[in-house]
Amino acid sequence: MAAAPSPKAGDSAVATALFALGVFALTLWAPGPLNDADSWWHVAAGRLMIVRHAVLTTDPFSYTMAGAPWFAHEWLSEVLMGGVFNLAGWGGVLLLTALAAGATAGLLARHTGRTLGGLPQVTLLVLALLLCAPHLLARPHVLAWPLLELWAAELISARSEDRAPRWRMLPLMTLWANLHGSFMFGLALVAPFALEALLAAKPQGRGGVILTWGGFALAAGAAALLTPHGLETVIFPLKLMAMPSLSGIGEWAPADFRTLSPIEIALLAMLLLAMLRPVRLPPLRALLLAGLVHLSLQHNRQEQVLGVVGALILAAPLAEVFASAQAAPAWPGRRWLPAAAAALGLGLVVARLSVPVTWRDAPATPVHALAAVTADLRKAPMINDYSFSGYLIGQGVRPYIDSRAELYGEAFLRSYGRMASGDREALAGELQRRGVRWTLLTAGSPMALAMDANPAWRRLYADRWAVVHVPVGASAERPDAGLAHAQRIFTPHG
Repeated sequence: MAAAPSPKAGDSAVATALFALGVFALTLWAPGPLNDADSWWHVAAGRLMIVRHAVLTTDPFSYTMAGAPWFAHEWLSEVLMGGVFNLAGWGGVLLLTALAAGATAGLLARHTGRTLGGLPQVTLLVLALLLCAPHLLARPHVLAWPLLELWAAELISARSEDRAPRWRMLPLMTLWANLHGSFMFGLALVAPFALEALLAAKPQGRGGVILTWGGFALAAGAAALLTPHGLETVIFPLKLMAMPSLSGIGEWAPADFRTLSPIEIALLAMLLLAMLRPVRLPPLRALLLAGLVHLSLQHNRQEQVLGVVGALILAAPLAEVFASAQAAPAWPGRRWLPAAAAALGLGLVVARLSVPVTWRDAPATPVHALAAVTADLRKAPMINDYSFSGYLIGQGVRPYIDSRAELYGEAFLRSYGRMASGDREALAGELQRRGVRWTLLTAGSPMALAMDANPAWRRLYADRWAVVHVPVGASAERPDAGLAHAQRIFTPHG
């Protein structure tokens, strides 16, 4: 008969479950996860693949690149997002995102709790989630968070137990490679731990380390190729990160310290700890942590990786510093807590799915501005602000540009960058070359001001978020669909 879990283990499990439930609840009802334009086209791509019963290999959305080669590298995430949207609308997309975030929080609490407890663990978890918070969006990378946590935790556990990673983790890599391009980091993460194992082994045992860790690394690479795109799955993230124009895209931009940010808070906390109670890390893990900080400063989207992996790396060293004698809090009558937590979680899900998501004017959703454009005009060539592209795709409008940088290429992105900076000559040339009949731009942006200064164009509509321009003399008839159309997500093209 199996031994009953100790009270401490039971209390820790309950605390972990409640922590996961708290993050799940916050995500489910927070407005932030849907404040990103990319959510629209990811859902649209997923719905289209469900309709076609095939993974997308050409661009189905824009008019500037229509039919050009484009691989849906995050196809599985998009199918999941499109599927839950078909079942439960945007509430279903929020639910999927909240499940991934809650699972990640619970896994982090569980794995850091093996060595660390009390206030130090809570502080570490809060900092980790703080780094993840700006990236808590209804997008594929969040669905990959639990896999990142499980993979990194396995590598760290393998080293602490002086063994190679378990091969049962390999299907996780295949799943990850079909969900999101961050699987490349998972593959790269094997190297420092394998090298650490090699250096720690006795000379006569190094052959075995090379065989076991090297075999796992090769098998993981092979597992990552089990996708509809094969070798292109590995090549794509490398090509994307090599694009110089990525720095002009918000999430790929370097860290900005003009205002207080999560990365600054995390760095200050690490600096304060180093001055008060120095934490000792093995050299390779110290280098790995420094590398994660560097990546986060170079591209702010890497903060989430620093949050998850950094917490796992620091848990054991912090336990040594604080002696981690603080046990998890006792939960009186904890036998009923799992049932209560499950009931609360179910209630949250029912409540979320019963309250429809209503879209309002915001930086990524120009609801009234698009509603001012007639159905016929929506079918005509246009130029849009980058931030509005996802919403346009969601409403069945083919945009000039969207966030798929790899599709448009370096030359196109540089050209758009000149227009976005207010280059009137570049903008006028593109208006004529493309036969553009309307524009949808961020109010007050350099491009919108350039359109205001063009005597051949006039404003059709403007509010605090967006402005629509049409040629002088263009029809000013009222839109025939109005806001009812603006609340409808697209019907998949073709």
